[in-house]
Amino acid sequence: MFALKALPSTSNAIGIFFGTGIILLAAASYLTQMPLIDLVTWLQKVFSWSFVIIFSGLCSMAVVAGAAIKPGKNNDFLYDAGMQAANGISTLALTFTLLGISLGIGTLSEQPLTPSSVNEIIGELTKQFSMAFMTTVVGLPSSAILRAWVSLRYTKIEKE
Repeated sequence: MFALKALPSTSNAIGIFFGTGIILLAAASYLTQMPLIDLVTWLQKVFSWSFVIIFSGLCSMAVVAGAAIKPGKNNDFLYDAGMQAANGISTLALTFTLLGISLGIGTLSEQPLTPSSVNEIIGELTKQFSMAFMTTVVGLPSSAILRAWVSLRYTKIEKE
């Protein structure tokens, strides 16, 4: 029932979210001079599909909740939902950071370290650490931006 009342703003927010995502992918493709398929492959290698899917879902939830905050409504639930989704992004980023570090350390422990295997092991280690730190670099600022936007929107509308 609640979802039906928020449907028009929800569909607008979803459209804006996906439209912005497409524009950002096009801009990234242009700036990096990489075809879209190569860019998507890079996203999968650096972040993993699980991070991208969960991150996108949480971002969508925060954007929809923030956009659904309207004057004259009880917006407490929407505010809490938006803040929880944004906080979930922080948790996700830090979880994947620890996962990447753990996978990198696991790579070191699984293989014997010899002069001939050092290059291969270092390559695998840096791949895991890259995922670890990129999830933090993307997740924490995104979370902060979404938290600020939801909070400021809620405060502005509640004071009107």
